[in-house]
Amino acid sequence: MDVDAQVDVDLVQAARGGEVAAVGLLIERHGAGMRAVAVSLLGPGADVEDVLQDAALIALRRVAEVRDPEAVGAWLRMVVRNCCRALLRQRRAVGSVGEWVPVPDDAAHPERWLERNAMRDWVWEAVERLSPTLRLPLVLRHFSEGVTSYDDIARACGVPVGTVRSRLSQARARLCEELAGIASAAHGDASGLAEASRRQAGETLAAAEQGRFEAFVAERWTADVDLYVGAQRLGGRELLVRGMEGDLADGVRQRPVNIVASRL
Repeated sequence: MDVDAQVDVDLVQAARGGEVAAVGLLIERHGAGMRAVAVSLLGPGADVEDVLQDAALIALRRVAEVRDPEAVGAWLRMVVRNCCRALLRQRRAVGSVGEWVPVPDDAAHPERWLERNAMRDWVWEAVERLSPTLRLPLVLRHFSEGVTSYDDIARACGVPVGTVRSRLSQARARLCEELAGIASAAHGDASGLAEASRRQAGETLAAAEQGRFEAFVAERWTADVDLYVGAQRLGGRELLVRGMEGDLADGVRQRPVNIVASRL
């Protein structure tokens, strides 16, 4: 892996861990390519800036979905391309803005679900700090379905389209300030949660190795805990105990690999 690719990988990993500033660094690194895509599809003008701002917020919300961190540049350009196509459809009045980056089915990967929702928590915390005047157009534009075009937002807010553009620009700038303000605190909170979870996992596995797993689980876990695979319930605490004891009897040992924290 070359140096540039390694930097991208490190920044994506940091962003997944809640470092909001890492998303900004990724956009700065790949900004020229993102702008080139926008200009090639829309031509020069104010729409390019709007699309790049939209793409930056989408990247912030969905960076945890990047499957290949080495290809994050291509992913960011795809985000811009989709935003441009949505704007072009809006111009032609064919339909409302709605073509976003495809959301992968991560039902089998709970750590990705947690990463996305942890990031969502921090974004919403910043959004909630905006004034109502700035918050409403931003939420409609980036977090709603069906009311996302400038015309739709103008009708919903009862203001001219030009005012919508102005408020969105102010809201995005203010949101960046709020995100920067809470990034360290939010990340610190997540780090604390992750460390507590990592410590608990270590204590649980140590108890199992010492033959105290059943007693440990009875002490630390609620009696009505359920184990699921997808939507199918497999059993309760007794199944967990039997499974661990069976693994140990067969010589299987477990270790924590990845700990992801969320306030959910």
